[in-house]
Amino acid sequence: MKSTHERGREGEDAACRWLESQGLVIVERNFRSTAGEVDIVARDGETLAFVEVKFWRSLPASELGYAIGASKRRRIIETSKFFLLLHREYYCWRVRYDVLLIRGDNGITHLRDAFTETL
Repeated sequence: MKSTHERGREGEDAACRWLESQGLVIVERNFRSTAGEVDIVARDGETLAFVEVKFWRSLPASELGYAIGASKRRRIIETSKFFLLLHREYYCWRVRYDVLLIRGDNGITHLRDAFTETL
């Protein structure tokens, strides 16, 4: 039986493969700051996507979005601001916050612009 960490890593691996198949370029994985963590940072043209990955085997995709509450969104946004401070080459790029919902049957739902900086 796999640990939660192993299942999470598999979900992120699947998310990266799927994003790349959609033409996005992975810039960084598991970027951390004192505010929190962003699972994936990816380039989509001249847009920088900060992607939260949710991988659950037992719930339908329609339920997974509820797991990302206001507090989690704030942490992702604050972490993205820190990323942009460190990576000035992206400072003027458009930024969006995506969520990838991955079910155990490999079904993937991509919520582009899932939330905004204004909460």
